[in-house]
Order: sequence, then C-alpha cells, then structure tokens
Amino acid sequence: MPAWVAWAIVTVLLAVGEIFTPGLFFLGPIAVATLAATVTAAVGGPIWLQVAIFGAGSFASLGLLRPIARQHLKMPHAIRTGTAALEGAKAIVLQRVDGRGGRVKIGGEEWSARSYLADEAFDVGTEVEVAQIQGATALVYR
Repeated sequence: MPAWVAWAIVTVLLAVGEIFTPGLFFLGPIAVATLAATVTAAVGGPIWLQVAIFGAGSFASLGLLRPIARQHLKMPHAIRTGTAALEGAKAIVLQRVDGRGGRVKIGGEEWSARSYLADEAFDVGTEVEVAQIQGATALVYR
C-alpha cells in the first residue's frame, strides 16, 4: 500500500472521530496534519519528511487552531453574532407551534418555528426559548 493511502485512511478516521466527539476539537487538528502528510507522500516526499510535516502540523494546529476554537465555544452569549446569538433567546408564539411548524417573535423579528421536541405544542402568547436555529426555522422549547 502506498504511503499516501495509509495517510489518507488515517486522515479520514481522525475526521470521523472528530465528528463523534463534539466540543473537544482534538482529532480535527491532527486530521489536518495527516492531510498535509498525505499530500507530501503523494508528491513523493520521503518518509522522514512526511513524519516531520505530520509532527509540525500537529503541533501547529493543536497549538494555534484548538485554542481559538475553544475560545469560540466559550464565547459569551452577548458577543455571539448571527443565528448563534439567537440560541437561548426568549420568543413569543404568534401562531401555534408544534412539530410541523408555527411562527414566533424573537427580538422584534418574526421567525418560522417548530417545537424542539416533536410531541410538544405551544399556543399563541406562550413564552418559549430558542434551542437551535436550523436554516430559517427556530426550534423552541418551554
């Protein structure tokens, strides 16, 4: 098996592992480093260079990317922007909200909404909280 194939397999395994360990952001930076080693192997770089690039890439990505990502995850609600700023916000039900749909008012704006739990329903005037934004739909719960 060519070295680049082995590196590519390790890259995919690490990327999949990162998907199943949300919030840690540990395997992702290492997957970036193995991707660099994969490219090095594919262009014919010697094994010592592949390992050196993997080591330097791992060190750099863990030392630079991981702290930035961890700070972003711990970012206070007040400085989040876009739809991330709406998560945890209070909303008022304008049209009955259930697992299929409805309308809510979040911070002066009208949004389409669904209940976060499929079997929950909220009547007009109920105060709910935004659990998540999916596209242009707010998923809400009591």
